[in-house]
Amino acid sequence: MAGLSISKAWDETRAILAHDGRLIASVALALIALPTALAGLIDPTGMADSAGPLWIDFIVLITSLAALAGQLALIRLALGPSITVGAAIAHGLRRMPIYLLSAILIVLALMVLAIPFALALSLLGVPLESKTVPATPGVIVVLLLFVALVLYIGVRMLMSAPVASAEDAGPIAIIRRSWAMTSGHWWQLFGFLILFFIGAIVTLLAVSAAAGAIAALFLGPIEPMSASALLVALVEALANAAITGLFAVMLARIYVQLAGPVQASVPNSGT
Repeated sequence: MAGLSISKAWDETRAILAHDGRLIASVALALIALPTALAGLIDPTGMADSAGPLWIDFIVLITSLAALAGQLALIRLALGPSITVGAAIAHGLRRMPIYLLSAILIVLALMVLAIPFALALSLLGVPLESKTVPATPGVIVVLLLFVALVLYIGVRMLMSAPVASAEDAGPIAIIRRSWAMTSGHWWQLFGFLILFFIGAIVTLLAVSAAAGAIAALFLGPIEPMSASALLVALVEALANAAITGLFAVMLARIYVQLAGPVQASVPNSGT
């Protein structure tokens, strides 16, 4: 079992961002910030109305797929050796469908695993079509157990994106590889995820609240295709791109440790 040091991964992440921040920023802007800003402009609430135009749902889908490709491209840059921005983007787009399929398989597996918990809730008197559940001890225990299962599997699948980007693996091989690599490191990876996402959520909420207040004050109500929606979308997209870039580089450097003897060089300028 390979060793894992989150602090070492963080030090390498800072070195990569200092050395090749422009490359990372270029990919993040192209595949994450720009699509996210577009989605925010047409749907400021982030909750597209099912009765709304179909093209809005299509745009949201495209931006989500672009973000997946962007994550894979960022990981490729952080893994080294040197590669151009265009080649990294092409790599991310090429590997995205395979990564997406592996994610779909994981979701389907979770849906199958949810069946016993749904049956347990039904036996406790909770209708399957109910949108709310009573806060009885039995129901709380069942829900907590399911959440624990989701968290456990989620952490074990944390290396799926780096594997999809770094290795020529299919969807099932990606899942198996991530499961094997994270064996024995669940608590470390779980702690990393908790700390990272707490910081990310706090940052995004603060940025969104500040941008929303300023936009509403100077540009008017935040409505689709409005100037205020554009301002909020741009600010949120930049913040999201920065956080996604940081997370992708961290995943790449964690992967380098767990994958064993691979080249762990900081990528050059790619020119």
